[in-house]
Amino acid sequence: MLSLRSGVLTRLLSYPATSSISPLCRLLSAAAATPAASPSPAFAVEQYLIDACDLTRAQALKASTKLSHVKSPTNPDAVLAFLTGLGLSSADVAAVVALDPKFLCTGVERTLAPTVAGLAGIGLSHTKIARLATLVPSSFRRRSVVSNLHYYLSLYGSFENLLRALKYDGNLLAYSIERIVKPNIAILRERGLSDCDIAKLSIAMPRMLSINLERVRMIVSCAQDLGLSPGSPMFRHALQAVAFLDKEKIALKMEYMKNTFRWSDAEARIAVCRAPTLLTSSKDMLQSKSEFLTSVVGLEPAYIAHRPVIINLSLEGRLRPQAPVLCSKVS
Repeated sequence: MLSLRSGVLTRLLSYPATSSISPLCRLLSAAAATPAASPSPAFAVEQYLIDACDLTRAQALKASTKLSHVKSPTNPDAVLAFLTGLGLSSADVAAVVALDPKFLCTGVERTLAPTVAGLAGIGLSHTKIARLATLVPSSFRRRSVVSNLHYYLSLYGSFENLLRALKYDGNLLAYSIERIVKPNIAILRERGLSDCDIAKLSIAMPRMLSINLERVRMIVSCAQDLGLSPGSPMFRHALQAVAFLDKEKIALKMEYMKNTFRWSDAEARIAVCRAPTLLTSSKDMLQSKSEFLTSVVGLEPAYIAHRPVIINLSLEGRLRPQAPVLCSKVS
């Protein structure tokens, strides 16, 4: 079962590091088309996943349910050789297969080789391509990954920034750029966000690029209702804070903070505009900070409202050690 993979790999490694992708494509395509020397009467998928892909028994059992239609190791062997040729370690290959078992069914000549050639054509090294395959294998086997990735590189400015976004949303490269992503970005631009702010926002919260247009409009409206204008430095942070809240929940959290910190309406708005993440803070956290800052330290509600960043500081790590300094503010 492993003879084809090892044979292909031996020949693959004989190519110099500077050789083009085309010899690799031809080699692996030939491997995919070559029948196994001694095909098994009944291909045991689960055992193959253990022996050839280094999956655990539990992983193999789970993955095999998606590969019940696979009757031969020919294509999986070619895929494994291809991944090894990209520089993936055995652990990386196992991670890819465990995450996306259907990757083993992908055509080497039809999909994988053109994808790698396309990614190399837009400037990605084999190291970066390998990282991409490991992180988002299901997107990697889509032919649209090349054009989508090219767009995101322009949006984010670097491959590393794109990887950060992909860690938050592994499906990012699968969304339609024309039908979904560009219309959402257009709304954000219309509301005054710069391309730099949109990039930073979508790195931390890539779902902003894939949710429906009405939801994007509502999120922008909620942020503006707090008293922030789209051109203000904190507007991007406000969008992140209200992204998963509706207006009712925002109103309830504002009311809770007013009661907890004894703020007026105006003071609550000042605090949230300067530290929008307060809207995502738990009630227990807000209560404990209020008790410490007002009862222990003795800070006035207005002082806290104008310096809300102190609420986000760690109680044990920052606030208690700095209590004497904070107390001097009220002396």
